[in-house]
Formats: sequence, structure tokens, C-alpha cells
Amino acid sequence: MTASPLTPLSLHILLSLVPSSSHGYGILKRIEERFGGGEAPSTGALYLALQRLEREGLIELDPSPPAEADARRRYWALTPGGREAARAELDRMELLLADEAVRLLRGGGRGV
Repeated sequence: MTASPLTPLSLHILLSLVPSSSHGYGILKRIEERFGGGEAPSTGALYLALQRLEREGLIELDPSPPAEADARRRYWALTPGGREAARAELDRMELLLADEAVRLLRGGGRGV
């Protein structure tokens, strides 16, 4: 597991695997849905990130993909370490946002 902050794409991949394992195209579609289609990564960037996350032990090939799985596709699943990394990144982001809100509320910057 990595202790450093996750890239936005890595976090989105991990979050897309929370409900269930998925193949690359399914992960891409889940990310597109989250952004309304506007911020989807390229296929190349997605597969490079999947390979890196697998090397880091944050995702793994699913040994028992869903029953309706296409046998020609590789399905990735979130590992316990991947779940923890996503949780840690969300906690880190929450703290950053809270710190910024406190600074703005104290008059340390221009608010909305």
C-alpha cells in the first residue's frame, strides 16, 4: 500500500471498484458517470493506472468475477489495502477542505 497521496485518476479507479469488481471499460464508464461524461480519462491512461495500482497491491485481478462476466475480459477488484488507501485519501482531502473552510471563515481569504 502507498502512503503518499493518490492521483485523482487512481482515487476514481479505486472508488469505482467499491461496489464490485469490473473490467476496464466498466471502470471507465463508472468514472464517466461520476463526472457526467466530461472528465473521463483516455483508455491508455486508464490501463497504465490499472497496471500501477495492481503493482502497488491496491487492486488485483478478480479470481471469481461476476456470474455475467465476459470471459474475454480481465476484471479487477479492490484489495483491502486499496480500500484503506482510498479511505485514507478521502480523509486527507476532508482535512484539507476543513482547514480551508476554517481559514475562509476566519477572514483569511475571500469567501463565496
